[in-house]
Amino acid sequence: AAITTFWKDNRINLIDTPGHVDFTAEVERSLRVLDGGVIVLDSSSGVQSQTETVWRQANKYKVPLIAFANKMDVVGADFLGTIQSARDRLGANAIAYNLPLGKEGSFKGVVDLLTKKAFIWEGDETGATFTEAEIPADMMADVEKHREKLVEEISGTDDVLMEKYLGGQDLSVDELKKALRKAVIANKIVPVFLN
Repeated sequence: AAITTFWKDNRINLIDTPGHVDFTAEVERSLRVLDGGVIVLDSSSGVQSQTETVWRQANKYKVPLIAFANKMDVVGADFLGTIQSARDRLGANAIAYNLPLGKEGSFKGVVDLLTKKAFIWEGDETGATFTEAEIPADMMADVEKHREKLVEEISGTDDVLMEKYLGGQDLSVDELKKALRKAVIANKIVPVFLN
C-alpha cells in the first residue's frame, strides 16, 4: 500500500510493505527507492525471523532506519527487551528514544528522553489525544540512566558534540536532534520509539 502526506512543506510518500515471507522480493524492490524506513517490532515477541531478512535487505541498500516497538499494551510487552533483541539478532545500534509509562494493561503513554517530558494518552484511541505531564518520581532514575545512554550514543557520532560531552558541557535538545538525524542517515544509530 502507498499513501502521500505532507508535513512542514515536505511531501512524504509512505510505502507499507508486508512483513510476510511470501513478499520478500516485493520488499526488496521497495527498499531500492526509499530514503528511509521504519521497522516495526512487536514488543511482546521481539525481533522475528522475517524482520531479520528485511533488516539485511535494508542494510544492503543502505536505507537509514528507525524502529517502532508497538503492542506495549499486550501481555508480555517488554520494550527494553525488544531493543536488546534488535541489538542481539540484528546487530543494530538500537537505542531507546523514549520509555513507556506502564506496560501491558497499565500502558498509558511515553517519556521523551531528550526533552524529559511525559505524554499520557487520553481516550480509547491510543496516541490520538494526549496531555503533557510530569515524569513520575519513581521513573526519574531510569529516565536519567537511559537519557544519558542516548546522549552518549548521539555524541559519539559527532566530534564537536563528543568534545562538549566529554568536557561536561550541557548539550541542547536541538543539537542532539540534529546530530541524531545525521547519525540515522549515516546508519550509525537506530532510535527505537514505542506505542
